[in-house]
Amino acid sequence: MFKSSTEEIPEARSVPRHIAIIMDGNGRWAKQRFLPRMAGHKRGVEAVRKVVRACGERGVEYLTLFAFSSENWRRPAEEVSFLMRLFVLALEQEVSQLHENGIRFKVIGDLSRFEPELAGLIRGAEELTANNRRLTLTVAANYGGRWDILQAVRRMLAQRPELASCFSESDLAPYFALSYAPEPDLFIRTGGEQRISNFVLWQLAYAELYFTNILWPDFDAAALEHAIASYQRRERRFGRTSEQLPEHPEFASQRELTG
Repeated sequence: MFKSSTEEIPEARSVPRHIAIIMDGNGRWAKQRFLPRMAGHKRGVEAVRKVVRACGERGVEYLTLFAFSSENWRRPAEEVSFLMRLFVLALEQEVSQLHENGIRFKVIGDLSRFEPELAGLIRGAEELTANNRRLTLTVAANYGGRWDILQAVRRMLAQRPELASCFSESDLAPYFALSYAPEPDLFIRTGGEQRISNFVLWQLAYAELYFTNILWPDFDAAALEHAIASYQRRERRFGRTSEQLPEHPEFASQRELTG
């Protein structure tokens, strides 16, 4: 199991090990082209294909996409129904290709509100791809960060009631929906908004945040490369000073003297 960034300093990598993305802007992309919002969602699926492929080629190990939040049920019923049908269609069409490319598929969120057909397709896709290791693609559907924290606490106390009076991050960690993945190194939000919007709140504690005005249907491999380049220019200290970082010149000179 992966350690929390508040308990252990993660390994520094030039390419993010885990990227989490809020795919925002499908509706506005469609509106700009005088198309129905549904056309933007369909085009957004094509962007997912491009980004999954680019992450696999770039060596990213985990990609988590926010597809449908627990608050998105507030949208017009017609749009919600379309998104559910689109999810079913994407699973039917894409999962075999993911499996052929060595990609593990996971869904996190409260699946109890989904129709049996969709829930069954999700379970089947997860089982089919369970042993793949090239890239883990996680789709967050009917997911909320606060829901995740609450369900983790409830599950932990149900299984370990002796922890009710006192428990640690390590005790809680196995019960989060993303417990199988390291914390995101890079968080990306498309569409120009600069909010986290209740997405993996606990896990984003030390993620590097990147916001872009590009609408999700236009986000491609080049846009992903820009985000990674921004990440590579960041100084990831995790509470330390710059002078304490292994790549800092002062640190390197001290290592030479002691070596």
